[in-house]
Amino acid sequence: MDLSKLSGKIWLDGELVPWEEARVHVLTHTFHYGLGCFEGVRAYDTPDLGPCIFRLKEHTERLFRSAKILQMDMPWDQDTLNAAQREVVRVNGLTEGYLRPMCFLGSEGMGLRADNLKTHVMIAAWPWPSYMDPEARNRGIKVRTSSYTRHHVNITMCKAKANGNYINSILALREAIDSGCEEALLLDNEGYVAEGSGENVFMVRNGTIYTPELTSCLEGITRDSIFQIAAREGYTIRERRITRDEFYVADEAFFTGTAAEVVPIRELDGRTIGSGSRGPITEQLQGIYFESVRGGQPDYANWLAPVSG
Repeated sequence: MDLSKLSGKIWLDGELVPWEEARVHVLTHTFHYGLGCFEGVRAYDTPDLGPCIFRLKEHTERLFRSAKILQMDMPWDQDTLNAAQREVVRVNGLTEGYLRPMCFLGSEGMGLRADNLKTHVMIAAWPWPSYMDPEARNRGIKVRTSSYTRHHVNITMCKAKANGNYINSILALREAIDSGCEEALLLDNEGYVAEGSGENVFMVRNGTIYTPELTSCLEGITRDSIFQIAAREGYTIRERRITRDEFYVADEAFFTGTAAEVVPIRELDGRTIGSGSRGPITEQLQGIYFESVRGGQPDYANWLAPVSG
């Protein structure tokens, strides 16, 4: 999909502009140095409320936290950006779609001082049915442990969803795909499991769910959703260090993320995980998650922000 060829409107610095006119100068600071922050957000169709943005408030709050960490002065408040995200879904006539809010530094100057720069904000939305092969939800995916290490907490700001942080993820994912796998598993600088290229990761052993501690991992919103669903269903989730070989002998494993949603892992480094297909706990949590994003779970109705609201 050539995103530049899509039509519609993009919200840019407070105005809705035609899709093909949403441009920035080639000397835009973030384009050169990668200092910016963004969110990946999804809108889903629901039978009673129409299109709804999933956990809109939490995504916008994280965007503002990222901007604060990166010392980017936000020119808009959270209510304005929440309203703008609703607006771009509505004006583009989407019933479901992917949203990309991004904050970037402009072309007001160049250099590492990054001073006297203005923070600009854009929000785009377009149809993006599935990040993974739709069949992967059922059969699971093949994963490779990456030769690239997840960022150390004192090398970059790991709690910011920063543009430049994802160079590492792109390289790791390319390596995994080149090896015949569909996703990468990154270890931290001490050799413990961290996360996927763009997802948090969980494993199941003997009915207990385990996930890495949030040290260098991003504080995922889908991750938090699974925490809440699992607790309500009576499962225990433990956050602790996990070694790669523990994953080899897990009963089940899965990734979570806004783009990937909830996807099982059927194989890691040539070792079959569990039965080699989606496990029962993964299936249960995945099912409830997909019902909740489309308004089928009243317990999680507060996660949905109607576009018409």
